[in-house]
Amino acid sequence: MFGPFERLVAARYLRARRGERFVSVIAIFSLIGIALGVATLIVVMSVMGGFRVDLLSRILGFNGDLGLYAAGAPMTRYTDLASQLRAMPGIVSATPVVDGEALLSAGSGASGGYVRGIAPEDLRQYKLVAHGIKLGSLARFGADDTIAIGDALAARDGLTIGDKLTLISPQGAATAFGTIPRVRAYRIVAIFSVGMSQYDGSYVFIPLHAAQIFFQTGNAATQIEIHTTDPTHVRRVKAEIDAAFAGQPLRIIDWQQSNNSFFDAVKVEGNVMFLILTLIIVVAAFNVISSMIMMVKDKTSDIAVLRTIGASRGAILRIFLMAGASIGVVGTLIGTIIGVVFCLNIARIQHWVEAITGTQVFNPEVYYLAHLPARLDPAQVGQIVVMALALSLLATLYPSWRAAGTDPVEALRHE
Repeated sequence: MFGPFERLVAARYLRARRGERFVSVIAIFSLIGIALGVATLIVVMSVMGGFRVDLLSRILGFNGDLGLYAAGAPMTRYTDLASQLRAMPGIVSATPVVDGEALLSAGSGASGGYVRGIAPEDLRQYKLVAHGIKLGSLARFGADDTIAIGDALAARDGLTIGDKLTLISPQGAATAFGTIPRVRAYRIVAIFSVGMSQYDGSYVFIPLHAAQIFFQTGNAATQIEIHTTDPTHVRRVKAEIDAAFAGQPLRIIDWQQSNNSFFDAVKVEGNVMFLILTLIIVVAAFNVISSMIMMVKDKTSDIAVLRTIGASRGAILRIFLMAGASIGVVGTLIGTIIGVVFCLNIARIQHWVEAITGTQVFNPEVYYLAHLPARLDPAQVGQIVVMALALSLLATLYPSWRAAGTDPVEALRHE
């Protein structure tokens, strides 16, 4: 498409001569603008994607992909139901759980929290918790007076292994003097960290039998947490469960229903960020247009000479297309390299900034996660590269068409 003659002339026009520095500076700033826009877009979209994937893995690892609840009656047959669920295709685990809210009290401090009763062997299968043990061990979790808590809760109340944490439930026994809350102290045997302040600071685990006693559910569970082989296709598994237990007083809720508003907000935020950051590339593309128009104006006499010696309109068009597109291609290439390298080393950069400034740039008490995630999606990077190249090419069309339409007679007459 582009012959040696067009390539040679386009390369010559991109090298500034004396008196042409201003045009060259504008072209350089256009290149830098495209590079920064592409790099920023890659980094931000990778962080948004990593945030969503990391958050999703922690939420599902902690709560399960599906929750099976009893409708209108206590779930007393939870053992048989869990066994039937585990035998179904696409289901990895089915865990009976007794959960509820309670006041967590230690010394003079108290805060609201969420109590989850689970069988000791099932808790050891929760990789997110079992692999996140900071102090103690789940091997000692099992007696009715044992409890596992998050490291954020332990740090806030100054608790460690062997200390007592008191649970207070407002749903107590009714007496002549009013309702007396249920109060029970539990011995801390394990402190875990899942990397989410919401869970590490307010969720505690006690044995299933102890939770049944504390919440007075009898021999019943409040739900069965279900983990599937593929959370993205959870609706199919849900339909199979609905068909298998049709007619029974049960209802099932998947993670998309329970966290729908949250993940919709994350998705909308990602789309808005993509549109906003795309404007950086659009502004850089306008800089390309201005620099190319100035180049065409500056090279009017050269264009007239080239047309006089036999260069066609198409050749002139290709020369300026190549000159303008080179700015976009080089800027996009540099921006892609910067963005990919930044994403691959984002943890090191975060630690480096924290070491220099002495501050925590990603506070887990403010954000959901304890670190800044980044997930490079090759398809998304390719989409950004194609968009940047397309905008850069479109920016060169009008100046190139204007250059090709230059009348050599008129151009030489005004020299």
